[in-house]
Amino acid sequence: MTDKAIHSLISINREDGQSPVAEPLDLGGRVRELRKARGWTLEQAAKQAGLARSTLSKIENGQMSPTYEALKKLALGLEISVPQLFTQPQRDQINGRMAVTRSGEGAQKATVTYEHELLAEVLSRKRMLPYRAQIRARSIDEFDGWVRHDGEEFLYVLTGVIRLYTEFYEPIEMRRGDSAYYDATMGHNVVSVSTEDATILWVTSLS
Repeated sequence: MTDKAIHSLISINREDGQSPVAEPLDLGGRVRELRKARGWTLEQAAKQAGLARSTLSKIENGQMSPTYEALKKLALGLEISVPQLFTQPQRDQINGRMAVTRSGEGAQKATVTYEHELLAEVLSRKRMLPYRAQIRARSIDEFDGWVRHDGEEFLYVLTGVIRLYTEFYEPIEMRRGDSAYYDATMGHNVVSVSTEDATILWVTSLS
C-alpha cells in the first residue's frame, strides 16, 4: 500500500471522530480504586510499593501530592505504568458497540501491491483499523519507497509466507501464525515469498 493510500484509509476512519475532552482526575481516588481492585489493604499496597502506610493513606485522601519517585513506586507496586495512574477509567462510558464482518463481506480496496478487505467498516470513530490483506508484491522494488504513517501496527500471517521489510531491521521471513507489532512511523513493506499470494491480518491504531 502506498503512503497516500494508507493515509487515506486512516483519515477516512478518523473523519467522524471528535477529540475527547479530558476530565479532571482524582489521583487519590484512582490509586484507591486500583488498590481495591487488587483486593489489597493499605498495608499490603504500601508494602508492595515500598511506601509508608501513612504516605499512601495521605495520597489516597488527597492530603499529599506524591513526588515523581513516589509515583514510580506506586506504579511499580500496582504493576502498571506511570501514565496509567492518570488514565481516567472508562467504565461509565460503555456503549456496547459491535460489528461482525462475515468472511468475504468486507469492503474491498485494491492497490498494485496489496488487496485489502476492510473489517468492521460500519463503525465510525474506531480506535483501530482492522483489515485483511492479500499480498501481491513479490519484490521490495515494487514499492515506491517506504510505507509509513502515524500510530502502531499489528501484523498476523494467515496463510503463506511473507517477508517483512522495515527501515531499521533486517528483513524477517514470517509464516502462518507468526506476528509482529511495530511502530508504524518506521518505514515498512511486506512481500509474499509464497508461490501464491500470502494473506495477513493488519490492525492499525487510529489514536
